[in-house]
Amino acid sequence: MSRDSSATKARLLDAAFTEFAAYGIAGARVDRIAEAAGANKRLIYVYFGNKEQLFDEVLRRAMTEGAESVPFDVDDLPGYAGRIFDHLVARPDLMRLRLWKLLERPSATGGEGEALRRKIAAVAEAQRNGGLTGEMEPDDLLSMVLAAAQAWFWAAEGSDPGEAGRSWPAERLAAHRSAVVEAARRMCEPKAGRD
Repeated sequence: MSRDSSATKARLLDAAFTEFAAYGIAGARVDRIAEAAGANKRLIYVYFGNKEQLFDEVLRRAMTEGAESVPFDVDDLPGYAGRIFDHLVARPDLMRLRLWKLLERPSATGGEGEALRRKIAAVAEAQRNGGLTGEMEPDDLLSMVLAAAQAWFWAAEGSDPGEAGRSWPAERLAAHRSAVVEAARRMCEPKAGRD
């Protein structure tokens, strides 16, 4: 009976996502990841190298899935912010994983930096064409839109960033989303279009 290595890799990545979101890189244990995946611990090293490389692959996979679920739309940055908010509500552990990444591996890994550069270039082009405000540098504008999309998860008092969206009643969730979209709209609107 042959092993299905792609299924084993997927189980390991799923288990590693859960482990890293809960404990970060330093606190994660490969034996717990292997046990949760129903796989031999040795396979983690065979497939991914070391624990840091496994974390990078988990993060790359999460970023790829996020980009596929929430495609970047420079022509509708407020809507993009709202869709990121929705994605984070659906996948609350992403905020914890992102926090661990910022704490333990602050430099960009994989294609993360290149993807960000492409988005910044698209924002700069939209600014030149008058579709977005030119009052901020393109990287600042994009950073502020992304920050607005994530703000409620960081600011939710008394809750873990990975649990914030789960604890909100539907009305509060809708109000938070509306605030995100409106804040992004105001940040992005060209000066001539403002009241």
